[in-house]
Amino acid sequence: MKEDKLKTITNLFQGNEIRSVWDSSKEDYYFSVGDVIKVLTESPRARKYWNALKTKLNEEGSELSHNVGQLKLRSSKDGKYYLTDVLDTKGIFRIIESVPSPKAEPFKMWLASLGKERVDEEFDPEKAIHGFIRKITDNFYNIYVKNIDNIIEILYFKIVK
Repeated sequence: MKEDKLKTITNLFQGNEIRSVWDSSKEDYYFSVGDVIKVLTESPRARKYWNALKTKLNEEGSELSHNVGQLKLRSSKDGKYYLTDVLDTKGIFRIIESVPSPKAEPFKMWLASLGKERVDEEFDPEKAIHGFIRKITDNFYNIYVKNIDNIIEILYFKIVK
C-alpha cells in the first residue's frame, strides 16, 4: 500500500518533485505543503501563498492548519535540511481542494470521482462487491501474471531437479 499511495500522488503531480516522508507507525506519507502549492499555483512565492491560504482557511473555520506538522526535509537548492510544513495524504487532498488553480482541477475531478464511487458503493452493496472483486483481480494480475516468467522458471527448476 505504501508504494501504491506514493505512486498515485507522484502520478497526480506529473513528475514534479513533491518531497515526502513515510511514517511507518501511522502508515501514511507526509508531503511538503510548499511543494504542492508551488506545483499547483506555479507561484515563485509558494510559502507566502501557503501562509495566506492558512489564514483564509482559519477564518472559514477549517481545522486543517491545526493538522500541519513540521519535518526537516532536504532542500533541492542547497541540499540542507529545513523545517518544512507537511500534511498527511488526507490533508494534502484538502489543500488541493482549496487551491483555485487550473492545475488543481484534474485532482479535484479525480477526488470527486473517487467520492462518487464510494457513495455509490455505500448505497449499492453490489457495486462494492464488484469493486472488491476488481481489486482482487488486479492484485492477482500484479502478483502472478506480471511475474509469470519467474514462476515458470521456479517450476521448471523444480521439475528438472
